[in-house]
Amino acid sequence: MNIPLLGSGGREHAFAWKIVQSPKCSRLFVAPGNAGTAQIAQNVALSATDFPAIHQFILDNSIEMVVVGPEEPLVKGLVDYLHTQPKTENLPIVGPSQLGATLEGSKDFSKRFMQRNGIPTAAYETFIADQINEGLAYLEKQKLPIVLKADGLAAGKGVLICQTLEEAKESLKEMLLDAKFGDASSKVVVEEFLTGIELSVFVATDGKSYKILPEAKDYKRIGEGDTGLNTGGMGAVSPVIFADAEFMQKVEDRIVKPSISGLAKEKIDYKGFLFIGLMNQDGEPYVIEYNVRMGDPETEAVLPRIKSDFVDLLSGIANGTLDNYQIEISPNYATTVVMVSGGYPGNYEKGFPISVPSQTENSVIFHAGTSRNAKGELVNQGGRVIAVTGFGEKLEQALANAFSTVEKISWEKAYFRRDIGQDILKLIK
Repeated sequence: MNIPLLGSGGREHAFAWKIVQSPKCSRLFVAPGNAGTAQIAQNVALSATDFPAIHQFILDNSIEMVVVGPEEPLVKGLVDYLHTQPKTENLPIVGPSQLGATLEGSKDFSKRFMQRNGIPTAAYETFIADQINEGLAYLEKQKLPIVLKADGLAAGKGVLICQTLEEAKESLKEMLLDAKFGDASSKVVVEEFLTGIELSVFVATDGKSYKILPEAKDYKRIGEGDTGLNTGGMGAVSPVIFADAEFMQKVEDRIVKPSISGLAKEKIDYKGFLFIGLMNQDGEPYVIEYNVRMGDPETEAVLPRIKSDFVDLLSGIANGTLDNYQIEISPNYATTVVMVSGGYPGNYEKGFPISVPSQTENSVIFHAGTSRNAKGELVNQGGRVIAVTGFGEKLEQALANAFSTVEKISWEKAYFRRDIGQDILKLIK
């Protein structure tokens, strides 16, 4: 198959790395890609949200399946667009319809979906600017801490955990009245704070059947000990020791099954990945949020553990034949450490040359915010720059292999967290 993969991050490099291992892929294009994807596939200077250009590219390159990495083109309706254009009406696409993508595009929509389908989640109310006084009054009656979520897409940064009533009120005003997160916070979901341990569960679905992929735990805060600002993610670990067989059975019965059947019942066209952000609260699973694509950096820890043919999985999703796919998962650990530009998630400088080892042992380097400068040097181009995934039969080995490679990568002002996986190691011991 000739396959275009849309996106440019570490998730897309991991997808590309996995896709090219399959004999079912003859040519892989990545649009727009990064310096890492350019080493294993053909980068194409196309924006993932330039729908007419994507359609023309499909027609010009005998494309047989499209794989969408990030959420933005899905929320903006890429799948619907392609399925209403000439010669792509029946094109297999890995990614949900625009209505399906609203599960991530609107926190309020997803909470209503959970309520309708009896899926366990935190209590909540939603407010718009005209309801600011009601929102402030609602806050006064809630337990602290309290969670405020921008309704729309905010690049993983639109969630605030407020420890005091004063902070919560000020934040609600900033979000609704001062557009703290732009249009994304024109509506705000105020949600009960759940205690416990977070994890991410990934489900592949063709709209009828589903396969549960390896679970992972990610690390969202910039600082060690989970301190500081939220980021897109600073690392990930898979498998997760606190997601044992009993817990995962609860997840499947109470969350996965009603989610997939709810999509079918509500006639929401959904062929893609459903990322379920969960809280394990005293052994009981609650949904924090849905995302409509694979997570980043969790993908870099999850995909290496899938041993069965990945293009067969993607094809099963897009063609409605997922029931025939037998997923095989490695029992070994994969741990990912993300290296970021100094100053991220705030302002940071770009264009510093990056030194990367030519070979690695028991680890793989996934590029995210990288490019080549005029001299052909590898440079940092984004906030999250490189994700290193280490492998091992035990968590200690996987972490040691990841950090061993991280220590061999350098550029000016590079930063990474040294405590990735340490909390899980303590649980194991």
